[in-house]
Amino acid sequence: QREFTQKKTFTTWVNSVLAKRTPPSVISDLYTDIQQGHVLLDLLEELSGQHLPREKGFNTFQCRSNIENALTFLKSRSLKLINIHVADIIEGKPSIVLGLIWTIIFHFHIEELARTLVCTYNQPSLGCSNAVDPSTKASRSAKKSAKIKERWKISATKTLLLWAKEQCSLHGSIDVTDFKSSWRSGLPFLAIIQTLRPGLVDLEKAKCRSNKENLKEAFRIAELELNIPRLLEPEDVDVMNPDEKSIMTYVAQFLQYSRNLHEPEEDMQEKVREAMSWLAAQEKKLAKLLVDTENETYYQKYKETMSFMESFNQEKNTFLPVLLPKLSDTELSESQQQMREEWEKLISQIDEWKVKLDQMLPSPLDGVEAWLQEVEHLQAEDLPDLQDSFKAMLAFREIIVIFKGLMDCFDSHLDTLQSFKNEDEKNMPLVLPEKLEEMKRRFSNICFTSSNTFLEYHYGLCSAIANEVMLKLNIWDMKYGTKESVESLLENW
Repeated sequence: QREFTQKKTFTTWVNSVLAKRTPPSVISDLYTDIQQGHVLLDLLEELSGQHLPREKGFNTFQCRSNIENALTFLKSRSLKLINIHVADIIEGKPSIVLGLIWTIIFHFHIEELARTLVCTYNQPSLGCSNAVDPSTKASRSAKKSAKIKERWKISATKTLLLWAKEQCSLHGSIDVTDFKSSWRSGLPFLAIIQTLRPGLVDLEKAKCRSNKENLKEAFRIAELELNIPRLLEPEDVDVMNPDEKSIMTYVAQFLQYSRNLHEPEEDMQEKVREAMSWLAAQEKKLAKLLVDTENETYYQKYKETMSFMESFNQEKNTFLPVLLPKLSDTELSESQQQMREEWEKLISQIDEWKVKLDQMLPSPLDGVEAWLQEVEHLQAEDLPDLQDSFKAMLAFREIIVIFKGLMDCFDSHLDTLQSFKNEDEKNMPLVLPEKLEEMKRRFSNICFTSSNTFLEYHYGLCSAIANEVMLKLNIWDMKYGTKESVESLLENW
């Protein structure tokens, strides 16, 4: 199923690139059409803007020469073509062809787009916080994940994920944690469309529809309104474990669309002024809320905060195209930079209030909330870098122990939540029912994702161990002179 999905997605993506050539060309079978080498060279020429040497004929020698030219060009751009050989491409081996096309997609499409966001994500996150829903971790995880890693491939993936999280976080509790099951509901695709083109999507209606209906609607709107090629079908995504590479390829097209949006300078300046005025008004409203509820009960504080956030989330939709960071700092005007600072200031204030509000929960719910946040924080953290396999081994073992310890408390904390008597001595509610339901939803989400989280940790641990073993084997693959020296080496290991 994964191979079938990748082949279909990659074929459509290749055709979307080849359609830009003059004259345009099209392929029908990725495995066979790539064997002659001409399609591969056409693709690379269109993506790079360079003219590459090629043989015009189609005999075995000329096809081999064209593929060699293509691979040589890729290597010249410092791309590692692991286990990708000319003979395998000529034979049309599925795994090799898919691996090659993915390398091209990642380098020329995803990495290039992600590079345009590096400056943005080296700054504090602009993700909008939902101050009454701690399950939304966009702001915190974005700040943590925005540190550019040594391995650019990991950074490009994380940067694209951060961009997607940011678009979705502007619409409440639509959370994106990966390029797999997070997209199954179709809501993240619709949220990104709503951010890029406000008014095209009704997210409230979408939350009541099935996964397949949402996916079908998202792909239809993206194709008709945003001119984004339909790389996926609902049945490709609404499965237990969707293909990560196919979803990344499709999501990157939305980022490409956002980078191509242009706004006349005079119109943009007027919208910035309006946004600045709105931000100032929201900051005053929040300050008034904090003063007015200072001596109120937790119940009343939470109720007033919900009212503020409901109004805030409705009004901000008008300003999303202006507030959304599509440019790096060097591309922003002075007024846009000032607007960004004010937006960050407001979001920071909302986040601080959210933390304080969580700490005010009546006992024993405050302990349950702390446990939920600790689990969610751990799940949102980046996995250890496998570059240093020994350190990665230790890190994964530590994470597994911590996560297992947390999950051992799952049942007891859930029982505490479910058995909580929500009334005081005067039979008045202590906590809004909405808050209790939100906490239950977070338990359900942790229950649903915990198995995958454990698998990711153990997969990382096994990969680190395998890398360390291979490193040792490579060291041992030489003559040491004596039996004693080898025995000593083995004993130390």
